[in-house]
This record gives sequence, C-alpha cells and structure tokens, in this order.
Amino acid sequence: MSSFEVLLIEDDAADIDLTREALLDSKLRVCLNAVRSGAEALAYLHQVHPFEAASLPDLILLDLNLPGMSGKEILQAIRSEQGICHIPVAVLTTSQAQQDIDDSYKLGANCYVSKPVGLDEFSQVIHALEEFWFTIVKIPPRKL
Repeated sequence: MSSFEVLLIEDDAADIDLTREALLDSKLRVCLNAVRSGAEALAYLHQVHPFEAASLPDLILLDLNLPGMSGKEILQAIRSEQGICHIPVAVLTTSQAQQDIDDSYKLGANCYVSKPVGLDEFSQVIHALEEFWFTIVKIPPRKL
C-alpha cells in the first residue's frame, strides 16, 4: 500500500487537530504535515529551513484566512512556480463568499470546500477529500 503526503496550510490549531484525527481513521496511509502561515508553506514547498527534509506533498489543503499572506496569495505563488505548480490544491475554508470561490478557481484551485461546523461533518469532508484525491482521481507523481 502506498502512502500519501498531505500539506495542510491552516492557522487554526483546532482545525489542524480535527484534520489529523479524521485521517487517523483512514484506510489509506496518509502523512499529514501542517504549517500555520504562508511563509511556512512556501518554505515547506521550497524545502528550505526548517523543512529541508520535507517531501513535496501529493495534495495541499489550503485555508484562505491566514495571517500575513492570504490563502489566495499562496495559491497564486504555488501556481506560478514550475517545480510545485502541478500539486493539486483543495481550498478548505470557512468562507462561503462567492467572490472567494470565484477567485480561488481563477487562481488555479482544483476544488473549493467550505468547512462544516460540526465535528462529524468535518470528518466526513476530510474523508471525502481523501477518497476523491487518493482513490478516484489520478494525481501527478511527487517529483516531476
């Protein structure tokens, strides 16, 4: 069984914990790495200090509401860089604003998911994302 690397870009510790908990129940082997800001996300994706040993992820889960650099700015940076532009990005955010949805797709998001409020619903969304990205669709290899 192969394993999958997920990078969660999320500043809310509770949401990081909920995502980690949901993936513990997985039938797949999923390694979740979390960063809490845009600067950390780009350092992780460029494999620079303190992330020199990090593997490029198979999937990025991106919150839009982050301190400093916004999720939209991070998405734009990811899509503009040759070495990481192929990585699927799922926006996972509390915003249900049509402008955020439109902007995210225009910037190259692969999907847009609004975070549900309840714990069970949140877990179901994480499992659905995992199922879709790692069993239904074909994703590019980590290293192109």
